[in-house]
Formats: sequence, structure tokens, C-alpha cells
Amino acid sequence: MHGYPHLDTVRAAVTALYTRMSYDTVRTFDTAVPPADAAFGQDEDLHLGVQRVARAMVAHLRLPDARMIVSFRTMRHASNVELTAGPEYFIELNDRFRNHRGDIAAALAHEVMHIYLHRLGLSFPGTHDNEILTDTATAYLGAGWLLLDAYREHGAVSQKLGYLTPEEFGYVLAKRALFFGEDPAPWFTSPQAYDAYRAGRLRALRDTRQPPLAAAGRGARRRYVKDRRAARVPHRSPGPPPDAGYLFDGPGPLRVSFPCPACHQRIRLPVRGPLRARCALCRTELECDT
Repeated sequence: MHGYPHLDTVRAAVTALYTRMSYDTVRTFDTAVPPADAAFGQDEDLHLGVQRVARAMVAHLRLPDARMIVSFRTMRHASNVELTAGPEYFIELNDRFRNHRGDIAAALAHEVMHIYLHRLGLSFPGTHDNEILTDTATAYLGAGWLLLDAYREHGAVSQKLGYLTPEEFGYVLAKRALFFGEDPAPWFTSPQAYDAYRAGRLRALRDTRQPPLAAAGRGARRRYVKDRRAARVPHRSPGPPPDAGYLFDGPGPLRVSFPCPACHQRIRLPVRGPLRARCALCRTELECDT
């Protein structure tokens, strides 16, 4: 699967992270898991290496009192974790990772994030949406580049880990890169992962160019002005189309609401021309022309 079929859930997940964790906590994840912490040495013992990588994921997520017990077995999914009260957590990895050690860190990143979110008390209703939340959190908090790098298309050895599409992983990683100023592109070893990141980055940049943001393109700006004019005539306009993102409301002085391009929390501003706004959730400063 490709494209952005889960985009609404991904955006809701980013908002939920900021809401539950706070801006200050999210900012502590400004440095991603370095490639060296995820790599396996050529002659490294499998089980010792797994424990080393698991400890690196635990350290990255600030879970010092969590102990990972990792085992391998034949299973349908790539990995699984038993969520308990802790401090010991049992993670199972698919037996195929014995021969594909380079992807063990990606699988562990996803499962350790399950533990982090479990302890945080953050979840989405339904298994599928909760997995989307987990992948999004893994990518946004600095370990998910490993999941995208595990994506490759090489005939019999083709694989994709996680529930997001490759482009959605690229989108979240680009959101992270724009917010933290950390570009993961040099870390990718998979050409397909790099291409997916580039595609996701273009989609993320589109979020920063939607009206009423001042950087909006000419066509989008013209549509916004037309919708704003129509909104001044009560009960005569059906409102902007669903894909516009912004909404006008009254009564009284006209106001416009739109999603923050960084965290997707909705922002509500008076319609009065150029102004600077600041998102209360992620503290991103926005140049707008309402």
C-alpha cells in the first residue's frame, strides 16, 4: 500500500502526542536514535546484540526502569510485546530476524514505543488506529526512521515494517525534521526509503502553504478570498470545501479556524488581514493573512 490513506489518523496522533506529553517533553526528543546504536557488528552475538539495541531504545525513550526480555519464534507478525505493569516486558521477534539482523532495531523501536505509550496512558480506540498512533509516535519521537529504512523492494527480500505506508512514514519524519531541524535523509540505506521520505516531505511542506498562512500559493489564496467573501453573507454559503482545511464562523466579527501546520491543533483567528499567530500547543509561530 502506498499514498496517504491514514493521514487523518496520523495528524490526530501528532496532536495527541503534544496534548498528552506537552511541548517541553516533546522537545526533549530533539535527537534521533543514531545509526550506530541500531547497527549490528559483523561478528556480534545475536542475543547480546538484541539486548544492546533494546537497551538503546529504552534509553532513547527515557524508560530506565523497564527491562526488555527478547525472544525469537515463528509468527505471522514481525514482532509482538506483552503489555504489563512492568518493569519486565516480554518482546517476541519473528524468527526471520535471526538472518536479517539489520532490521531488528526497527522492530524493537515499534514494540518499545508500545510500552512507552502504555505507560503514558495514550491510546486510540481500535487496534488498527492504535498501531497507526504507535508508528507515528515512533517516527516523530526519533526512532521511526529505522522503520522506514527497513522498507525495500528487491524481489524475494522485499519487506515493509509498520502500519503506515512508506510515504506516511516519510511525512511524519519530514514533520519531525521541520520542527527539530534534524534531517534523517543521510541515514537511509534503502533507496526506496529515501524516495518515500522525499515524497512525504513534499506532502508535509504542502501543510505549510495552506491558507490563511502567508506562504499559501496564489491559487489557494484566490480560493480563500472567495470563500471569505461568501462567508460574510449569512446563510448563503455552504462554506469552504472539505479539503480546504479552514472554516469561517460567527456570529459577530468573522473568524477563521485552521490546523497548525506543525501539530494540527486547530487555531482560531480574527479575519483582519496580515498577523502573526502562535500555536498554543506546539508554540510554532505562524505568519498569516486572514
